[in-house]
Amino acid sequence: MSTEADAMPPPAAPRYAPSVPAPVPVAAGRARGRTAAAVVCLVLGLGLIAGAVAGSCLTDDPGERSAAEAAYARGATLWRSVPVDRLFPPAVHRDAAGPGGARRDWTRVGVAPDSDCAEAFDPLLATALAPVGCKRLLRATYTDATSSAVTTVGLLVTDADTTGMRALRRRFADERLDERSDLMPRPYAPQGTVADRFGVAQRVSWHLAVLTDVPAVVFSVTGFADARTGTPPQPAAQAVAPGAGTTAAQAGLGHDATALAEEVERIFRDAARKTAGEADR
Repeated sequence: MSTEADAMPPPAAPRYAPSVPAPVPVAAGRARGRTAAAVVCLVLGLGLIAGAVAGSCLTDDPGERSAAEAAYARGATLWRSVPVDRLFPPAVHRDAAGPGGARRDWTRVGVAPDSDCAEAFDPLLATALAPVGCKRLLRATYTDATSSAVTTVGLLVTDADTTGMRALRRRFADERLDERSDLMPRPYAPQGTVADRFGVAQRVSWHLAVLTDVPAVVFSVTGFADARTGTPPQPAAQAVAPGAGTTAAQAGLGHDATALAEEVERIFRDAARKTAGEADR
């Protein structure tokens, strides 16, 4: 039996339109592109910075800095404990240290009591060294194998930090203060030895080095044991130059001043580094 509902047509099937994204305005698209690029650059930049910092941490070894700082600090007090015979050996032998590469030998004839720096330097040199202070002054005098030349070698332990020592070294280099004859160290003349007549008038050659890895100034001054005077003084750096024909050069006094100062410098540095390393262990 048919009813009114049977007579009605079936409902139409629903119709779904495909989902189409709304068009993005051109200006908005460019803005989004710029934002994305900025984010990428920021991420890359942070990565590069982090890499640089990591590389710096890997290459800048704090252990090395600590060792250098410890050696510098130990250098300021080493004079209290280092044996005299270690700092100023009774005998020094160096191959090729003389004129023409000749072997040189020196014997220690006296060691001065450690003291302050009063009367140790000519006035202008004392003034030039004053900025770094004088914690202690150590000196010894040597003679060569023929007992014809005498050399005082010294170590001025300063009160300065590394910045002060670098500034002093720069000044000496810039103004060539180590080559001026009115800025010479004074000798130590132990009585009753071959050097007992080694006075300021007998100085012939000298050497001076401002160190920066330890708080010290190393110096030396040479002359003839027979107390002769009138020889024009010449800095060791010039007296050891090839072809130098001065009295200081021909007698090897520039070589004596250089070699003995370098030997004491090496010993002092080695002692500071070794002692600092032992303390770290």
